[in-house]
Amino acid sequence: PSSTNATTILSTNEDNSTKDDRTKQEDETTEVIVLDPEATVVELTASRIGVLEGFDNLRKVENLNLRQNLIKKIENISHLTLLQQLELYDNQITKIENLDSLINLTRLDLSFNRLTIIENLSTLTNLTELFLVHNRISKIDNIQLLTKLRILELGDNLIKKIENLDTLTDLEEIHLGKNKIKKIENLSSLNKLKILGLGANKIVKIEGFEQLTTLEQLFLSENQITTIENLENNSKILLLDLAQNKIEHLDNLTHLTNLEELWINDNKLNSMDELTKIESMLQLKCIYLESNPAFRLEENYRAKVLLKLPQLRQLNATETRRQLDDPLAVETQ
Repeated sequence: PSSTNATTILSTNEDNSTKDDRTKQEDETTEVIVLDPEATVVELTASRIGVLEGFDNLRKVENLNLRQNLIKKIENISHLTLLQQLELYDNQITKIENLDSLINLTRLDLSFNRLTIIENLSTLTNLTELFLVHNRISKIDNIQLLTKLRILELGDNLIKKIENLDTLTDLEEIHLGKNKIKKIENLSSLNKLKILGLGANKIVKIEGFEQLTTLEQLFLSENQITTIENLENNSKILLLDLAQNKIEHLDNLTHLTNLEELWINDNKLNSMDELTKIESMLQLKCIYLESNPAFRLEENYRAKVLLKLPQLRQLNATETRRQLDDPLAVETQ
């Protein structure tokens, strides 16, 4: 479009304190971005934008991507009421604010910023996906009204407790890996949950899953778990990740008749005989066993594992001969 019909944004990687110097070197440090006011999708990834401004004529946009910029404050976009997706991943934002009017948002990504509190989201009741990865958030709070949420991503924060999720009964995925959580709790109302990520926390016991009967993928790696237990009601699990814990025995698994992948590497399995306990799990297609005492020094352990578990199509990171010999298996993998 011609410049008279366009919105322009001046983007720079300098602070206001250097504005005078910037003016002297405008050709080198300032870039003019021209936007089509009729656009419904606007992509401005890694455009060195420091301030959100110049969007006045942009009234039809539904998807605004501002990833990897230098934005410190959310502002000057409250008129973009048709927005459905707002991406502010990897900026320098310290506060969630000025989003109240964006009631049509279904996806909001504020990952990799500098947030400490979840706040000012109560009007965004159409949100189905909320991403707040890698911030400095210490508490799950102020999201109780977001009852349409299906995906909640809070990995890599400072959260110590699972809480305030009771009203979010449509949740299908929660990711809370790399936090400071010690106990699995307060999940009983989430009876649609399919994927739960709790890796890299301080969890010592598998518990709190009695009501999560729809769970299909459970990630508990890099914790301090010693025993596989309390999964009696979770027979739909397809993938169970228990890598990098302190587990010695493959107990309490055979009722997981749909289990296809078991990641149990980097634990404390001391005997090859532990595999006998899971021989009957005919749906098991993939298992990770490396870096366990029982297999670390076992000569030709791969062949011995496949003798006990001939149903496998992948052992550690390598496909088995059965997988390679089965064209249909490769094709439908």
